Amino acid sequence: MKTPAQRGRGTRGLTREEVLDATLDLAEERGLDAVSMRGVADRLGVTPMALYRYVGDKQGLLDGLVERLIRELPDDDPALPWQDRLRAFGTGVREVARRHPAVFLLLFTRPTVTGEARRARDAVQAMLRSAGVPEDVVPPLQRLLDTIGLGLAASEANGRFTGTAQDVDRVFDLAEDLLVAAVERYARP
Repeated sequence: MKTPAQRGRGTRGLTREEVLDATLDLAEERGLDAVSMRGVADRLGVTPMALYRYVGDKQGLLDGLVERLIRELPDDDPALPWQDRLRAFGTGVREVARRHPAVFLLLFTRPTVTGEARRARDAVQAMLRSAGVPEDVVPPLQRLLDTIGLGLAASEANGRFTGTAQDVDRVFDLAEDLLVAAVERYARP
């Protein structure tokens, strides 16, 4: 496989995944503010115009990063009890935040417009339905679960929590218990 330098500027041997890899590397090394079409193009040894066919624009780069993060979440297993599915989702979110603290906050700022984001939302909503949550409660409860889970994971990944690892684990355990109780509050047998 050719390196970016061997590819030359503006050639078409690039893939969307390579563009997103370079974007993720740039964001993790220099922060989200450093992400630009030019910055990513420079990393890949191509012109900024060469990226437009893969991501459209800078917003497409950011949406692509969100896709990458969400793809790292574990797949939902409908065969499991909903409580286990909820806990697995929370654990998965926490692991992604730990791996990618510099870009994790994008999950708060980007709308649910990508296929991956919709897939994750739909999986949580399906889990809530399987618990017997009424349809009119599913969307707001899903947003609540997402916001609490993302917020806790982002807080940990960005150093907001103090104390031992066991102290932080306890916070997550308590949050999971509270979220399970919240779902149970609305679940119908």
